[in-house]
Amino acid sequence: MIVTRVPALLALFLMQAVAGRALVPLLDFAGSEASQAWQAVNDGVMGGVSDGRFTISDRETLVFFGTLSLENNGGFTSVRTKPTALDIEAGDRVVVRVKGDGREYVMNLYTKSRRMAFSYRAPLPTVRDEWRDVEIPLADFIPTSFGRRVQGLGPVEPDQINGLGFMLSDKKAGPFALEVAWVKVARVVE
Repeated sequence: MIVTRVPALLALFLMQAVAGRALVPLLDFAGSEASQAWQAVNDGVMGGVSDGRFTISDRETLVFFGTLSLENNGGFTSVRTKPTALDIEAGDRVVVRVKGDGREYVMNLYTKSRRMAFSYRAPLPTVRDEWRDVEIPLADFIPTSFGRRVQGLGPVEPDQINGLGFMLSDKKAGPFALEVAWVKVARVVE
C-alpha cells in the first residue's frame, strides 16, 4: 500500500488508549511503494537552492534530509503527501513519532483550498538523535500562505484536510535530517 490508512474496523483493534484518547494510525511507511505517496517541494520554486530529499528506510520510516540554503531568497525545504483523504475528525490531535537533529521543523496540514502556498502549520520541535512522540491539537495549527499567517480564518476543518507534510524553514543554513516512524491521531474514547 502506498500510504497506509487503516480501515475503521481494523483500527479499533490497533488503537492504543492514552489518557482517555485512542491512538489511531493515520500514516505509516510500510510497503515497497510507500515513497510514491510523497513528494519533496523545495525553495527552488521561488529561486532558492535548498536540497531536500526523502527516502523510506529499511526500518519503514520516512527519512527527510538534505541541506537548507538561504541563497537566492531561499530558505525552505519540505516533504509532503500527494493529495489523499486522511481520517482526521474534529477534536483529534495529530501525534507523530520523530527523531531529529535538534532543529525545529513545521508540520503542515494541507486543505482543498485553492489559495496559493496555503497550509495550516504547527511547530514540530526535535531533540538530536532522540525519538519523541509530539502531540499537536488541531486547534494549534494556524493558517498560513507563503509562510505568513492568514488573518480572518478559523481553525482547520478536518473534512477539508487532504495532505500532510514536514517543512524546515528555521533560517539556519546547513545539513538537516528528520526521521518519522509514523503519524497517528489521538481521538477521544467514548
